[in-house]
Parts: sequence; C-alpha cells; structure tokens
Amino acid sequence: MNNSLSQHGQLSDGATRFMQSQNVSRTMSSREIADLTGKRHDNVMQVIRSLAADQILTPESQESSFDHRGNTYACWDLCKRDSLVLVARLSPEFTARIVDRWMELESHQAIALPSYAEALRLYADQIEQTAVLRVENYQQAEKIASLESIFQVGMTPTQFCKRLNGVNCQQVNNALLARRWIFNSERDEKRSAKYRVGSQARDKYLTEKVTTISNEGVDPFPKYTPILLKEGAKRLHELYMAQKLPMKKTWDGQFCHCKATEEDLG
Repeated sequence: MNNSLSQHGQLSDGATRFMQSQNVSRTMSSREIADLTGKRHDNVMQVIRSLAADQILTPESQESSFDHRGNTYACWDLCKRDSLVLVARLSPEFTARIVDRWMELESHQAIALPSYAEALRLYADQIEQTAVLRVENYQQAEKIASLESIFQVGMTPTQFCKRLNGVNCQQVNNALLARRWIFNSERDEKRSAKYRVGSQARDKYLTEKVTTISNEGVDPFPKYTPILLKEGAKRLHELYMAQKLPMKKTWDGQFCHCKATEEDLG
C-alpha cells in the first residue's frame, strides 16, 4: 500500500500520466508536481513525508494512493499552500511553473455567468441581428424580383442597360470591352465592330446568338450577337448600383428601372 515509485513518476500511459484529484481547484497531485519540476516521484515523496513529520503541511493535504498496472502506489494530494512550500524546498526555480499551473486549474472554476443586465443586452442584440437579417433578406428578395421584372431571355447587354435609369447605353459595349466580357473580332478598322463574347464571360455572363446573313451576290456569313445571361444581368446591376457603368451627364442620380419599349428591345 505504501510502496512508492522508484522511477521518475512518469508513466508510459499518457492517458494516466497525471493523477488529478476530484477537486482540482483545491489540490494538486504529488505526481504532477514531480512532472512539473522534473524530479523523481519517490524523491518528492521523501520531501513531503519530511514536511509532514515536521508538521509543516496543513491538514488540507492528505496522503492517498493510485493504481497502475495492478500495483498500488502512495502519493499525496496537496493544497495550494503546501504545494508551493514543497516546490520551494525541492527546487525554487520551478516555483513559477507550479504557480502557473494553479492559475490554470483555478481558471477552469472561474467561468463567469453574465449578469441579468448583460443577459438582457445579449438577448436584445440577438433580436436586433435577427431583425437586420430579416430586412437584408427582404431587400435581397426585392432585388431579385426587380431584376426578374426587367430581365428577359435573349436580351443584349445594351437592351438590359436601357432599363437602368441614367446609363449611357452608347458606351456600354466599351465598358464590356474594358472588362473583357467581349472583344472586337473585326480586324479592319474601317469596318463596323463585330463583337464576340470573351472567354472569361462566356457561359457565365454572356452567350452568343448566331444568325446566318444571306445577301444577294454575297456568300452567306454568320453574325454573332452577345446575349446576356441571368448571372450577367445580376452582375451588370451590381456594377450599376456601384456606379461602375458609364452614366449620362444628365443623370438625375436616381437608381431606378425604366420601362422598355418594343423599340428598345427590337
């Protein structure tokens, strides 16, 4: 029963390395002290028994035992005061480690519950956050509904922008060229531009409508028209709201949608 460990007190089984008492906020095991100070557990026990014999230890510290691989060994559970006395006797330079360990143990017992006023504040914050999310969700739903009301399948970017108040539609293609959504496939500068969809916007923001042009005396040739996809409409609307589309000098500063005429969509 009173056998002590002859080695360093460091068990090979890491899961049982430390012998924690049932009330870690009040006692610390002699085995843990041995590990923290790098001392042999049997040497630590000798010093503890010497302190106990000299009646230096308080009644709060008690001798106990632990089982390891079928054997029973003696150990001590020391209160905070006695553990500091012991470490000062064993090796004063390690006293700080024990103090730090006690602060760690006691911190687990110092989880503060919020006061009634703090709880009310937390509850009010939660309600406020919920209300903000509800407004944001409503605004997002309105935005989606608004976009769906002005976007039609088969629209060109210019036709879509004609429904956005203040956009200079004559400059929309130049803006898309700058963003590499489209490029001019016509090499002859004297001829009109022939816009094609760029690789970074293809099938994401834009697609192409191909029409075969047949004129008398001229071989048939394909005509490519960039067509706006739904994600492209969303992105154009975001650029519009961020004032990153070309705007008319006469723009009244209002972000709103305009009704399109048949001529606009033709």
